[in-house]
Amino acid sequence: MSEKKEKLENNSLRRVLVECQLREEGFVMSSHHCHSFFEIYYVDRGNCRFLVENNIYDLRQGDFLLIPPDVLHYTRYLDGPCKKYGIYFRSDDISPQVSAAMPGGSSFFQETRIFQLPDAHHYQAELLLDRMLTEEKIEDSRTEAMLYLQLQELLLFCSRNCSFLQDIPANIRTTDRQIVLAARYISDHYMEPISAADIASAAGFSPNYLSKRFREAAGIGVHEYLMFVRLQHAALDLVSTNDSITEIALRSGFSDSNYFKDAFKKKYGTTPSAYRKTR
Repeated sequence: MSEKKEKLENNSLRRVLVECQLREEGFVMSSHHCHSFFEIYYVDRGNCRFLVENNIYDLRQGDFLLIPPDVLHYTRYLDGPCKKYGIYFRSDDISPQVSAAMPGGSSFFQETRIFQLPDAHHYQAELLLDRMLTEEKIEDSRTEAMLYLQLQELLLFCSRNCSFLQDIPANIRTTDRQIVLAARYISDHYMEPISAADIASAAGFSPNYLSKRFREAAGIGVHEYLMFVRLQHAALDLVSTNDSITEIALRSGFSDSNYFKDAFKKKYGTTPSAYRKTR
């Protein structure tokens, strides 16, 4: 495993990181994932499909996708090869001046964003990103500062030249709308004792067909996604309220506090009580 990949998988980001990959048609990620830092995904050639929490996006050449920390996402490559860049960074890697220059100011970085680059500017974006890749290869005592500055340049370039989509997913190129409906139903009702049949009904499918379609489109099972949403809300409540762990477990849709503790530790690597103390 490369040092860069190890840092990304271990959530141990210490500076801006950049990578470029060519994905062939049919490439499948090993699993859905989330991480503790920001990611900007840029499609330089081809197209791909993203599941980001409740929404499914089809991205094409010239599209940027900003994914905030701790947001579940998954990528599929369904139609030919796709050349993509990944830029990974922390909130400390965004200067206040650049943050203020983005649409909506600092709130820009709080949500998933799609921004589209006009065809005339694709070449400039590729040059910018290739400069960042070159700096990654140099990797000397100046690299951290250089990549920091280049990230600011990239963000300002996007702020000046991109079209920013506001009402996602309604006004973007989306597919598998029934899967989106199922994911939204889970997000709206995760605190209730919902069944696979309830979720399938919201999507207009039978439970068996929804299970197949959801995994094909999203790369994650319906039950896995429901568990992720419940644990994500529980983690937020642990650090933002003084409620007991049992109260949080029940409010998050778990009928058994011991099951909740086991599931929480499996996902976060620590117990709910320890998680609360370290945040």
